[in-house]
Amino acid sequence: MAARLSPRGRLRALLAVQVASRIGNVVTTVSVPFVVLARGGSATDVGITAFVATVPIVLGGPFGGALVERVGFVRSSIGSDVVSGVTLLAMPVLAWTVGLPFWALLALVFVSGLFDMPGESARRVLLPGLATQAGVPLERAVGHFEASARFSVLIGAPVGGVLVAVLGPLPALACTALAFGAAALLTALFVRAAEVPAVTADAAGQPTSRGYWRDLAEGFRFCARDPFFRLIIALVLVTNLLDAARSTTLLPLYADERLGGAQALGFVTGTFGGAAFLGSVVFGYVAHRVPRRITFVVCFVLAGGPSLLVPALGLGLPWMLVASAVSGLAAGSLNPILGAVELERIPEHMRARVFGLLGAGSWAGIPLGGLLAGFAAQGIGVSATFAVVVALYTVVTLAPLTGGAWRLMERPSGSGETHPGGHGAAPEERILSA
Repeated sequence: MAARLSPRGRLRALLAVQVASRIGNVVTTVSVPFVVLARGGSATDVGITAFVATVPIVLGGPFGGALVERVGFVRSSIGSDVVSGVTLLAMPVLAWTVGLPFWALLALVFVSGLFDMPGESARRVLLPGLATQAGVPLERAVGHFEASARFSVLIGAPVGGVLVAVLGPLPALACTALAFGAAALLTALFVRAAEVPAVTADAAGQPTSRGYWRDLAEGFRFCARDPFFRLIIALVLVTNLLDAARSTTLLPLYADERLGGAQALGFVTGTFGGAAFLGSVVFGYVAHRVPRRITFVVCFVLAGGPSLLVPALGLGLPWMLVASAVSGLAAGSLNPILGAVELERIPEHMRARVFGLLGAGSWAGIPLGGLLAGFAAQGIGVSATFAVVVALYTVVTLAPLTGGAWRLMERPSGSGETHPGGHGAAPEERILSA
């Protein structure tokens, strides 16, 4: 069946897999905090759960990237979704049978997230080859890939909120397992024929793989020696920490206190995702015509400011929806810019492991963000914690205006549209998650 798909059909199949898998992740993010609260948990318990949910993503990035290159990109994507679906289904099954103590919930949440980053890296590595076959420019393909992730938030967040409100958090998790099952099935049926084999030799015929640990070390050295990627990791590490504080802990608490519960949280998150989806789609068609660095800074500031300022002021649901729409539109441009730069600059045979390492570095602050937000909300209140977050976020996102290695974000002089598989600059120069 996969062989009958056109090149553009295979690219669309990959995007559909990304949507289904990400919908599962979004509904999980909405549902799990309310599982904790329904058990009588505190804000600190929600923060601890957020910490445990994000630590495996940081671990899975560096160690899973090199493993993906050996297992295969399609098989890694399928395996990631199967593990996520099984562990989520186990939560309600245990709760309805022998019981689900807090430690068991944390263990399942940990395992569920352990293979998310390797699966994401596998799909991202498949993207340039599929885009080349389809004749789609790199920045547009990355924009569509990121738009598919945003679209999953648009769909998954409201669905998750409604499921929690109507059925309860545990039945919502049972339904979420179906999304991961659909992603695994789509990959097995439609993406397998599009898999590109891992590169095993360089242009001179020398083997590029010298063993798992040496490959991992080679990817680490590439990231550590690259001045632009060092800056990106530092910037996104801080902003992702602050985003995690907002999304995994503060927003659920604010929705519970001020907005009316899980359904309102789903609408707020879905509005952000829908606007980000629209921003990613539109930006994908103009990205190759605008300067990258200035666009990146302006959109980054807007991506956080309004959606953080409104809850800091203690405003209600209508204001939250407007702010989420503005921030989402701006956020839609961020990952297409970063994704294009990464695919231009990372050697093809190292992409999976470097994506994993960049993702791990960028996500390293996320577990701490959710945990610290829980303690801060318990101590100074939710709105006051939002005020601290918006001040820090605004200052940090202005950093690329300082110049220096940030200028390496721009396209090489004289380049036009960037096409998949190109390496527009020398390698000496997520991953953003928004």
